[in-house]
Amino acid sequence: EVHPEALAVHGISNADLADKPTFREIAGDFLDFVAGAKLVAHNANFDMGFINAELGRLGHPPITDEWVVDTLAIARRKHPMGPNSLDALCRRYGVDNSHREKHGALLDSELLAEVYIELAGGKQAALRLVSDEPGTAADDTADVAHSGEIRQRPAALPARLTESELAEHEKMIESLGEKAIWRKLGFGAPVAGGESG
Repeated sequence: EVHPEALAVHGISNADLADKPTFREIAGDFLDFVAGAKLVAHNANFDMGFINAELGRLGHPPITDEWVVDTLAIARRKHPMGPNSLDALCRRYGVDNSHREKHGALLDSELLAEVYIELAGGKQAALRLVSDEPGTAADDTADVAHSGEIRQRPAALPARLTESELAEHEKMIESLGEKAIWRKLGFGAPVAGGESG
């Protein structure tokens, strides 16, 4: 029987569960699915308590902490003043959770994946090499950058290498022979004025 308070949290009723397999019936598939993988969960102790209790009833060993990443623990270390609920972290990191009305395993895992990336350091910023107009802020260049277009610099930068540094560079490139990526890309030795010959 689904407890009324649990029903209010996740919206899953007895009728929803009537034709679903029991944990006993899917335990083997579940263990195969998670074998060798890190399980990422928010407030993992709560979830792992239930999972390990069910595994224990079936005679399986528990999933140990080394296989579990608790994003709530990470969030508490990173943001000790909180709040650190999944909803609060979505707001903090700009993850759209407007379609989340109740706790649901699939939706929550998708949201948590985005939050976890942010907790781990964030998504890699786009590499923006070009813009439509000189001096345009990087944020305004996304459309151009994603087009794959790489424009040549209108004027060569002044050389910052001394003649002896240029000679050392050429000597090093020559020592690499055919393996020199510099040559494979069609560059010659850098010359005075900042251009490559």
